[in-house]
Formats: sequence, C-alpha cells, structure tokens
Amino acid sequence: MADDGLNIALRFGLYVSMAALFGIAVFGLYALRLTVKFAYFDRQYAIFTAAAAVLSLMLSVASMLVMAKAMSGAESYSELSMHIVGMVITGTNMGLAWMLRMVALLACVIVVARSGTRFRYGLLAVLSALALATLAWSGHAAMNEGVQGWIHLVSDIAHLFAAGAWVGALFSFVILALMNPGLHPDAPAVLSKTANGFARFGTVIVVTLMSTGIANYLLIIGPSIKGLITTQYGMLLSVKLALFIGMLALATVNRFFLGPRVEQAMQAGNQDEAVSLLRRSLLTETALVVLVIACVAWLGVLSPTQLRPV
Repeated sequence: MADDGLNIALRFGLYVSMAALFGIAVFGLYALRLTVKFAYFDRQYAIFTAAAAVLSLMLSVASMLVMAKAMSGAESYSELSMHIVGMVITGTNMGLAWMLRMVALLACVIVVARSGTRFRYGLLAVLSALALATLAWSGHAAMNEGVQGWIHLVSDIAHLFAAGAWVGALFSFVILALMNPGLHPDAPAVLSKTANGFARFGTVIVVTLMSTGIANYLLIIGPSIKGLITTQYGMLLSVKLALFIGMLALATVNRFFLGPRVEQAMQAGNQDEAVSLLRRSLLTETALVVLVIACVAWLGVLSPTQLRPV
C-alpha cells in the first residue's frame, strides 16, 4: 500500500514535469510566431524547462527503483541489486521505454543549456515529445497486445501530447501573468497576444483530448457507461471529467471575455485590472489541471481486475 502511494506520487510528478517540459517547448514555437517579443523572456522559460527536465530525470530514476522492487518481489529496496534493476530495464518494454526517456531527457538538459532561442524550442519540442511518449508504456496502454495494443498506445500517446500542450500553455500564460510589469513592461502585451491567438490551437487540443479519451475508455472499460458508476476506475474518471469541464469553462471565459478585455485595456493604457482578472482565472485553471493530473496518476495504478464492471 505504501508503494502504491509512492507510485502514484511519482507518476503525478512525472506527468506534471514532463507535460510542462513538452508543452512549454511547443508553446515557445507558437508564441514566437505570434510575436518576436516572446524571445525577451527566454531566460525565464529556459530556467523553468531546465528545472522540469532535471526533475523528470530524478523522478524517472525513482520510478524505476519502485518498478524493479515490484517486479522482482523484493521486500525492501535494500534487496535490489544492479543485476535485478538491469534485468528490468533491458528485459521489459517498460524498461526499454525508460531508457529512451532518460536519453531524451538528458538531451533536453543539454539543448536548454547550449542552444539558441529558436533552435532550443524546436529541438526541445521533439526531444521532450519523445520522452513524454514513453509514459504510455507505464499505463494501461501497455496491457493489450497485437493490433489493439498498438491502437491503444497511439491513442494514449496522442492524449499525452494534447494534455502536455495544454499544461505547457497554461504554465506559460501563468509565468507571463505573474511577471512584474515594472520589470517586464512587455509581458502584458505578449500575454494578451498569445492568449487571444490560442483559440485555434486550443480547439485542436480539446478535440484531441476528447476523442482519444473516449477511445481509451472504450479500450479499457468497453462500450458501457455503467462502468462510470460501478468501478473505482469509472468513478475516478467521472471526477476527472468534471474537473476537465471546469477547465473548459475557464478557458472559454479567458478566450471570449478576459483575453479581449486585456487587449482593450492595453490599447487604453490601463491593463493592470484586466491582467489581474486573467491571472486569477489562469491560476484557477492551473489548479484544476493539477487535480486532473492527480486523477490520471491514480487511475494508472489501478489493476485491470478493478476496471471491469461487476
């Protein structure tokens, strides 16, 4: 039971850090196309992405030890040897995915430290996408075999990418919204420009999340709505869906009310109140996405026998 709690905590940390790493890289490419002024905040985003990459590396090492203990049947971590851990890494698909993740994350750290602005975001997006995709092998997508297994993996990876893009965009908006206009006078203008230009990209994200979410549910539970109320998995998924709807509502408010209000206030030379309202909404939406990720981390440790309706 203690290991289950530790596993959930590690999964939560990995989802947050790796989604943020990928999402901020994608957001950087998108934001630089909208306004070159986004490059003024290169240092802040470099620090954030570097921290996310290093944290992901540390959590990945810890998660491998937890997995090796569970798969080897060891009573304590002191019983683990390099031989046992090596067998788990090289002898399982999950272990091979973990190795790929570690290489990709190490490359992310190097890219952040050594590359220029446009080059960093582009290459970082590719490497972090590779690392984020490996999380699919540590969830229910890896429990199926054959064609169905590959369909599930592709669906889960697409879901991870869409979720990561949303998480990264939220974190990016929050970073801009929390900047002191006195020290960063261009921050409100960049926030307004990127927030108002996010609609089309945001629509793609939402459609992808919904379609892949439905596909994953069908592949895990099956074509039964009853599973939402008769299984632990389904009830926890219902909570996740309620939080997701709350996020959509806030995103709609940001897009059609607060974003244009910030833009109007910018034109009138009085953006403080509008930015303050947008900041509170973004922080609330970020809190909801953190709760959604917590649900996802918990859902991933439920055994297949707990998923089918009784």
